[in-house]
Amino acid sequence: MTVRKQDLFKLCIQNLLRKKSRTFLTVLGVVIGGCSIVIMVSLGIGMKEAQEKLLSELGDLTIITVSRAQSGRSKTKLDDALVKRIRELDGVEAVTPKQSLDVESVRLYAGNGNRYVADWTGMMGLDAASMEKMGFSIQEGGPIQKSGDVVVGQYTAYSFRDTLRPEGSDMVSRWDGPMDEAGNLLNPPDPYFDILKQKLTLVVENQDTTITIPLNPVGLVKEDYSKGSETSEGIIMSLSDMKKIAEKLHAIKKNSSPYQNILVKVSDISRVADVEGQIKAMGCATESMESIRKPMEKQARQKQMMLGGLGAISLVVAAIGITNTMIMSISERTKEIGIMKALGCYVRDIRALFLAEAGAIGFLGGLASCVISFVAALIANLAVMGGPSVENLRLALLGGEGASRICVVPVWLLLFAIGFSVCIGLGSGYYPANRAVRIPALEAIKSD
Repeated sequence: MTVRKQDLFKLCIQNLLRKKSRTFLTVLGVVIGGCSIVIMVSLGIGMKEAQEKLLSELGDLTIITVSRAQSGRSKTKLDDALVKRIRELDGVEAVTPKQSLDVESVRLYAGNGNRYVADWTGMMGLDAASMEKMGFSIQEGGPIQKSGDVVVGQYTAYSFRDTLRPEGSDMVSRWDGPMDEAGNLLNPPDPYFDILKQKLTLVVENQDTTITIPLNPVGLVKEDYSKGSETSEGIIMSLSDMKKIAEKLHAIKKNSSPYQNILVKVSDISRVADVEGQIKAMGCATESMESIRKPMEKQARQKQMMLGGLGAISLVVAAIGITNTMIMSISERTKEIGIMKALGCYVRDIRALFLAEAGAIGFLGGLASCVISFVAALIANLAVMGGPSVENLRLALLGGEGASRICVVPVWLLLFAIGFSVCIGLGSGYYPANRAVRIPALEAIKSD
């Protein structure tokens, strides 16, 4: 006689409800173990997210800065041919040469009668057409369109001093503004002028040569040191304009690399290490956030495994409880097993019944642990963010810029916790189920 699945399900529920207290305590053990795993692993994921957020504040994690090898053995030049080779690599999204000048003096002037002076300014020449693909974020204004246009760094305006003010009080410090608890600047004070509404004059001196060039600031780029300090305090111009300045100053040495650096944008953070290795094989030196990110990621993974292992210990203890519950259940239902065999039930159906009961305990415990862990993580995140609000609730659930979550509970972790709890239940019930099917029918019926 084959037992129908719906009858098997009803019997499973009835048997679990027959001893409510025992079932509740067994499920509670699974809940504690499941909560331990979810919360411990979510703390590890939260640490990893915090580390990546910290690194992202330092700069773009997918940018590789290529420079000439310092060993002296490499004959690889940073030229257009190398740019083309790098652009053809799998995983490379964009490439631009980066040219700067090694000169004696670079000054910027602004205002009527050159009232405002920046005594030193960083300069960088890039392929203007590639700036958007490279991830340069224009906060105000627009991109470089023609010769003479420049994009200025986010805080370049604070480099200017007012020549009509006395020394010591002739500059505005952007660090005088309020800061948050982490030491990040919130709202810096306004500089003396809006740099995008002023015509700038660039004066460059090198040895016995001085050149003066009018500049038209068209955009304000967000600070990102992975792309160069010029994004903070400096100017960025087209590569062709930079080459013209270098030629006028005779700043290009013979037999040297045309470019000081090459910036490479990789399509995904997971491919940075591979692309960086291929570029090094070309005889170049590279620099990226990968050298910092990898050790931090490894450390976070180790902590995550350690925390998950501690949670798994609790679930193993719960598994012992499930095994004990099922063995007790079999000893109490020996006569019932004998009657089922006498009525012609297949051995596989009896085994399936006890496995279903054990799996149901694991499922209920895993489901409850996911709900409890998710709510606990949500409360913890809201507490860290300053209390419940619509915006904080959104950040606690979805993350994003401005989120400071200590626990991150992804959907896959919840599904894994439920699946793992069910597997623990089935594994714990396997021995008792086999023990049940080995009981002889006649001895089982005689049993009290």
